[in-house]
Amino acid sequence: MDKARVLVTGCAGHLGEALVRVLREEGHEVVGLDILDSPFTSVVGSISDRAIVRTCLTGVTGVIHAATLHQPHIGSHSQSAFVDTNISGTLILLEEAVAANVSAFVFTSTTSMFGRALAPPLGAPAAWITEDVTPIPRNIYGVTKTAAEDLCELTHRDHRLPVVVLRLARFFPEPDDDENVRATYGDTNVTANEFLYRRVDIDDVVSAHQLALARAPTIKFAKYIVSGTTPFERHDTALLAEDARHLVSRLYPDQEEVYARLGWTMLPTIDRVYVNAKARTELGWTPHHDFRTVLDRLKANQDPRSDLARTVGSKGYHHSPRG
Repeated sequence: MDKARVLVTGCAGHLGEALVRVLREEGHEVVGLDILDSPFTSVVGSISDRAIVRTCLTGVTGVIHAATLHQPHIGSHSQSAFVDTNISGTLILLEEAVAANVSAFVFTSTTSMFGRALAPPLGAPAAWITEDVTPIPRNIYGVTKTAAEDLCELTHRDHRLPVVVLRLARFFPEPDDDENVRATYGDTNVTANEFLYRRVDIDDVVSAHQLALARAPTIKFAKYIVSGTTPFERHDTALLAEDARHLVSRLYPDQEEVYARLGWTMLPTIDRVYVNAKARTELGWTPHHDFRTVLDRLKANQDPRSDLARTVGSKGYHHSPRG
């Protein structure tokens, strides 16, 4: 991508910091907008403030919209706050991006918006999740992210704004939100297991955003799942729901030895698999971190995380309600 002036919303957050770091290292001029001040924030303010957004877009050619209220905010923020930030804030950004003649808009979405489609009925094969799966949101987070995606598509159709929507799998380092999972597995054990079907390293997340920003004018509009490349095939889904350990051992003969040394446990079953084939084919994205690389680093007594993941670390979430 040629050197550009890029607006990154949510720049004080986990992904936002990573994006600003990498874009600046590559020589781009970055305007970072967030309600929190940080070393990566250029302007302190809300995406729901049209005047601030308009100012931030001055001279900008590309937008990466990563600011959002996340699923963990459900316990601390009202549903109207989710609507104000995730829907109204996104609409303001889209409208002002059109007015500013922005050439590329990248919307950071989430695989969480698939919601109930991720949980197959008892006894059914694991869900095979591609972009063709219809979202069935299970909470206000999923509802507002799905609505924001629809606003992106509507704005593209009405105003020809090039938009790429990236539906991100889990990439943050915080403990799992399932109490039973936390009680059974250590955090790093959980992370390693998830690379089989529902996790992506932040280094690969950033590269997907870079490609989306560069190729949005050509792509025009698209939605992509951004997750580590799974080793599974669609015909594996029945076995995954019955005996995932057997299949993993067959695909990775060294897994049991590595896990035994660390005192780790493999998942007995897996209920869904995120498929990144469309992003790899259409976007030209090549993720470099998967379950194989995790095992190899563990065997070499190395931290399984990427350099960027270690640098950013764990930032948590904005816990106070946004105004």
